[in-house]
Amino acid sequence: MTTSLNPYLSILDGKAREAFEFYQSAFGGELKVTTFGESGMAGSPAADQVMHAQLTTATGDTLMGCDEVPGMMPPRTRGDSVQASFSSQGEEDGARGRDAYAKLSEGATVVVPLEKQMWGDEYAQLVDRYGIVWHFNIGA
Repeated sequence: MTTSLNPYLSILDGKAREAFEFYQSAFGGELKVTTFGESGMAGSPAADQVMHAQLTTATGDTLMGCDEVPGMMPPRTRGDSVQASFSSQGEEDGARGRDAYAKLSEGATVVVPLEKQMWGDEYAQLVDRYGIVWHFNIGA
């Protein structure tokens, strides 16, 4: 049996579809989106919001999430409940990591720029335009 642990991102301000299309542009892969209306809540004020988004990359990584609809989840502030990490090793994966970092940096707050660290890898941290904290570690 194979198991995996997949990040599930709650996106504020009704921007989950936009955010996941942005993540797809950074990581590639296949994106599937289901709205609350498609899941039986037609006529609801949340009908057009994302109940579930799933991005599966060509390398088998899976990123999931939804719109955070007021009243459906405990209140939180932007970026306080999860941080996402992207790790890569080797030349090809390193190029993929640098490309994803460059794309996610658009409109982001860079906390730590991508550069070589004392442990020998390249590392970066940013808060993307949707409030998600991302860590990048590109192996030497």
